Amino acid sequence: MAGVGIGPGSAAGPVARMAPPPDLPPPRPVPAERAGEEVAAVLGALRDTAAELERRAAETTGSAAEVLAAQALMVADPALGDRAEALIRQPVRDDGGEGTDGPHALAAAFGEFRAALAAAGGYFAERVADLDDLRDRAVARLLRLPMPGLPEPGHPYVLVAADLAPADTALLDPSRVLALVTERGGPTSHTAILAKALGVPAVVGCAGAAQLTNGRRVLVDAAAGTVTADPAPRAVAEAAAREQRRRGRAAAVSGPGRTADGHPVRLLVNLGAMRELADGAAADSEGVGLFRTEFLYLDRETAPSVAEQVAAYREVFAAFAGRRVVVRTLDAGADKPLPFVTAAGQAEPEEQNPALGVRGLRTAARDGGKLLADQLAAIAEAVRGTDADVAVMAPMVSIAREAAEFAGRVRAHGLPLAGAMVEVPAAALRAAELAAACDFLSIGTNDLSQYAFAADRTLAGLAALLDPWQPALLDLVRMTAEAGARQGRPVGVCGEAAADPELALVLAGLGVSSLSMPPASLDPVRASLAAHTVDDCRGLAERALAAPDAATARAAVRTATREG
Repeated sequence: MAGVGIGPGSAAGPVARMAPPPDLPPPRPVPAERAGEEVAAVLGALRDTAAELERRAAETTGSAAEVLAAQALMVADPALGDRAEALIRQPVRDDGGEGTDGPHALAAAFGEFRAALAAAGGYFAERVADLDDLRDRAVARLLRLPMPGLPEPGHPYVLVAADLAPADTALLDPSRVLALVTERGGPTSHTAILAKALGVPAVVGCAGAAQLTNGRRVLVDAAAGTVTADPAPRAVAEAAAREQRRRGRAAAVSGPGRTADGHPVRLLVNLGAMRELADGAAADSEGVGLFRTEFLYLDRETAPSVAEQVAAYREVFAAFAGRRVVVRTLDAGADKPLPFVTAAGQAEPEEQNPALGVRGLRTAARDGGKLLADQLAAIAEAVRGTDADVAVMAPMVSIAREAAEFAGRVRAHGLPLAGAMVEVPAAALRAAELAAACDFLSIGTNDLSQYAFAADRTLAGLAALLDPWQPALLDLVRMTAEAGARQGRPVGVCGEAAADPELALVLAGLGVSSLSMPPASLDPVRASLAAHTVDDCRGLAERALAAPDAATARAAVRTATREG
């Protein structure tokens, strides 16, 4: 069975499927005199679900605790209970007939909230999966059915699911879960990002996984993007030997990224929230290649003050003293809408396609550019007195004039290094002009794939087009790296592609000078680079570019590296 492989390595073990969501029973009428009892049961189920999530949040720390606490707040929202109560007490017929029963009232109330979030699009639409999970938990509690979620078979297992809910993945234990397999999802999905962060092999978007049953033994090969049911003992043994060799190579190499003949490829970490700071700073990296600053702005009614920003930035810069920190300015819009940016009078009345609307650097023109000015002022203040090597880059740059204007604003604040992200094909096509206008370029392969292939990042059905091994995407990377080299400007990659040990070789061969990734991916990528010369990397890049599609490109490089 084929899907999109995520992360390095492979694992074999018995399948344990996620417990399925509860089925709603046939509707039953609720007489008016029984409505109070039905309402009490529904409100109790919501309270108990929230309490359970709060308990689980208290038992863990970091991102897991934050995810669970946020879900507890969602299910405890009084508006949800009020709507369910209204459905129970409201007669189905105008003649005063019976109302909706509790389970169906709950499902309908969640459904209305779900539709509102989906219609809002972007960041809010991503919360739809959270609501589905909360609905299933509340309904199961009301019906006294087994709670959906992570299985507990009593032994290590390969987790198989249609998809994974945040409340479950937040508590996933990599010592128990050997690998992840999901029917849905793509290379930038929640599950894919989680798998990379944990260093667990995964195959997502694997439709054939629907036929896998509990206890059935499978071999998950993330590098190949395959799941083999009932594998032969010899195949399992060979995969285990390869995995042991891979882990040994990864553990044997440390320090700055280098090819076997000493060609430098700077290895950096991505940072998207303060909770990630401790692990990121402790990792064996040369700094931060992508510091996403949106966490300071999301879920707020107003922009953070300069003082708030200074405190956060200073903490990051102190943690990475002596190392590079590349700060990406606010990337609002599209999947991260902000009320104070897109408020009436500041935005178009309605963006029919937010991904192609006012986002990234384009938001800097709003409100006289105050958001960007405040952010640059905060970065400049925070860097004073620290030893971090701070650079600032703009998201969603389309033309050279934007890069030049941004660089001018950065330098006007006393910050010496200004860069531009290459996330749209126009920027890659004119990369030489962008490079001449600023100090460095950073390729965001996730968005560059989306725009190059006209494929929405959130649609699992288009995952194959968003595969970072697509030769057309690699052409854009090559074009950008070559243009940067002609201008004497470094070009990095900070998209999901940077975390793939084999694709890292191709990127180095294309001329990319730095790779930024989750901390768990550093060692495998470092070891992969250390095992090949820069000429090896260039040869592998040629193989990938010559391939007709992503699968062929990946297979050609894998064959060449194993033969070597």
